[in-house]
Amino acid sequence: MSNAPAVVDPGGLRAVLDGPWAWVRDAHRKHLDERFLPVYGETGDQARERVSRLLAELPVELGIRAGFPTEYGGGDDVGGSIVAIEMLAQVDLSLMVKAGVQWGLFGGAVAALGTTRHHDAYLRDIVSGSLFGCFAMTETGHGSDVQQLRTTCTYDPQTGTFDLHTPHEAARKDYIGNAARDGRMAVVFAQLITNGRKHGVHAWLVPIRDEHGNPLPGVTICDAGPKAGLLGVDNGRLSFDHVSVPRDMLLDRYAQIAEDGTYSSPIEDDSRRFFTMLGTLVRGRVSVGGAASAATRSALTIAVRYGDIRRQFGTPDADREVLLNDYLAHQRKLLPALATTYALHFAQAELVATLSEVQGGSGPVDEHRQRELESRAAGLKAAQTWHATRTIQMCREACGGAGYLAENRLPGLKADTDVFTTFEGDNTVLLQLVAKGLLTGYRDEFGSLDGWGRASFVAEHVREMVLERTAARPLVERLISAVPGRDEEVAVTDRGWQLKIFEDRERHRLDGAVRRLRNGAATKKDHPFDIFNDVQDHVIAVAAAHIDRVTLEAFVAGIDATADQAVRALLSRVCDLYALSVIEADKGWLLEHARLTPARAKTVTGVVNGLLKELRPHMRTLVDGFAIPDAWLNCAVLREEPRRQETMADHDVAGGR
Repeated sequence: MSNAPAVVDPGGLRAVLDGPWAWVRDAHRKHLDERFLPVYGETGDQARERVSRLLAELPVELGIRAGFPTEYGGGDDVGGSIVAIEMLAQVDLSLMVKAGVQWGLFGGAVAALGTTRHHDAYLRDIVSGSLFGCFAMTETGHGSDVQQLRTTCTYDPQTGTFDLHTPHEAARKDYIGNAARDGRMAVVFAQLITNGRKHGVHAWLVPIRDEHGNPLPGVTICDAGPKAGLLGVDNGRLSFDHVSVPRDMLLDRYAQIAEDGTYSSPIEDDSRRFFTMLGTLVRGRVSVGGAASAATRSALTIAVRYGDIRRQFGTPDADREVLLNDYLAHQRKLLPALATTYALHFAQAELVATLSEVQGGSGPVDEHRQRELESRAAGLKAAQTWHATRTIQMCREACGGAGYLAENRLPGLKADTDVFTTFEGDNTVLLQLVAKGLLTGYRDEFGSLDGWGRASFVAEHVREMVLERTAARPLVERLISAVPGRDEEVAVTDRGWQLKIFEDRERHRLDGAVRRLRNGAATKKDHPFDIFNDVQDHVIAVAAAHIDRVTLEAFVAGIDATADQAVRALLSRVCDLYALSVIEADKGWLLEHARLTPARAKTVTGVVNGLLKELRPHMRTLVDGFAIPDAWLNCAVLREEPRRQETMADHDVAGGR
C-alpha cells in the first residue's frame, strides 16, 4: 500500500463523501441557517414550541418529504429523503426526529400500508405539514416483540366499525413522538379480530384530537415525562377505551375486511404478512443509522479541531506546550474512530442506494432483495448507533472540561443520540435478526434446524442470506485470490489479507453457531428456548462479524470508485486503519483460533501506531471533508479558534520564536 499523500484537498474528499445526492446535501448547507440550530438552556416547553414552528419552515423541495410520490407533493426520491434526514441530524437532532416522525414514520406508514383511498384523503396534508400525526406501535409491555402487541381492534359487522381498545396498562402506546402535543391522528398498530378469530398485527389510521387540540372521546393522551435528551420532541402515551374506528380506516394494502367481517389477504400466513408489512417501513432504521453517523461526524469534527488548538504540557527541549492531536494517546482515541466513521459512511451510502433501487420503483418489490435490505439495515443501524454512543462520549472526554459545557454541543449530541441504540429496534435484538437470516441460509449446507427453528428463532419468512455481498464483490474476490497461502509472507496492509481475515472470521463464527445449535437441538429438543439461549452470545458475535465485513467491503468499493488519486491514496490509508483497528480489537479471538500468530498480532499494533503518525497531518483534512458548516457545529470553543491562534502567534513573537 502507498503512503498517504502530503496534501489532499478537502473538497475532493467532500465530493466523494457527498455521493449521488450531493445536491441534497448542498441545498441543506445553503438553506438551513442559524434559525434551525439548537438553543442551549431551553425548557422542554420552549424546545417543543420552537421545533414545531421550525418544522413548518423546512424547505419542501429538499427535505424528507421528497420520498413521497410527486402527485401528493413529494419528489419520488427515496434516497434523497434519507440523505435529508442525515443533514437535519447535523443541524438539530430534535428537529430531525420530529420531522422523521411526521414524514418518515406517520406519513411513511400511510404511504406504505394504505391504498389509494387513504393516499388521496390524507397524504397531501401529511406532506404539506397541515396534518400532524404519530406512529403508535410500541407498548409499555411490548417493545421489541411487536408481534405480541396487546391492543385489540375488533370488527363488528352490525355497525361496520372496529372497536379499538387498550385492555390493560401494559398495553398503552408508549414513547410515541408527536403524541403529547401536536399529533391529530395516529397510525395505530393492534391485533385485528373479526368473526372471533385473531389475524395478527395490522394498522389503522385513527383520529386522536379534535380541531381544538382536545383528545377525542375514548382517547387518553398524556406526556411521557422528562427525557435525557431530544427536548423538542413531544413523546407521549396513548390509550383507547373502546374507540370506534370506521372500517375504511384500516390501512388495507395487505389485508381487507368485507362488510360482513370476512377477512382476506394476498399473504395467507400471519407471520409472513406481519414481517412483510414491517419490511415496507425499513426506511426508519436506515434513517436512524444515518442520523447517528451524521451526529458522530459532528462530534469528531469538534474534537479534532479542538485538538488542533488546545495545548497541554511541554517538552524537555522547548517551552511551548504540545497540541493535543500530537499525542499518540490522543490519536489512539480520535483516528480509529474517525476511520470507522468513514467506513460506516460508505456502508450507509451503499445501503441508501440499495433502498432507493428496491423501494423506489413502481413495480413489485423483489422479496429476496427486500429481506437482504432489512437485514443490512438492522445490522448497520446497530453498528452506527453503538459507534455514535462510544465515539461522542470519547470526543467529550477528548475535549476535557470544554466538552462538558452545553455551549460546545457535545453534551447535546450525547444526550440526543443515546436513545438511538434502542430507537427503531433494540440493537441486541436487531443483531439477532441479522443472524437469523444468516443461520436460515445455512439450512441447505448443514441440514434442517427443524424443531428448534420453527419453535423459536429461524422464522420461515427469512430467505437465504449466506455471506450476502456488497458492491465490491468482484474486486474482493480478486484481492483475496491474490493472497499467498502463507499468511506470514503477507503485509498486514495487504487489502486482500484484510478482507480474507474479515470473511474467515465471519464464516468460522457462523459455522460454530450452527454446530452449537444442532448439538442443542439433539439434546434439548423439548426446550427450544434453552437451545437458543445457550448460544445467544455466539449468535450476536456472528452478526457483528457480518456487519464488520460488509462495512469493509463497502469501504473498498468506495475507494475503487474514487477517481482523484490523492483522495484515493488517503482513503486507502484510512481503510487500513479501520481494518487493522478491528483486527487489533479482536486479536484475542483471532489468536485463540489461530487466525493470527503472536508475532503478527504485535505487527498489527505496530502498523496501527505507524498509521496514526502518518495520518496525523491529515486529521483536519479528514473532518473538513465532512463539509459541516461552522455555524452548524454550534460550538463556542471553535468560534474562539481564530482568536486563540492569534494569541498564540503573539506569544511566539513576544518569546522570540
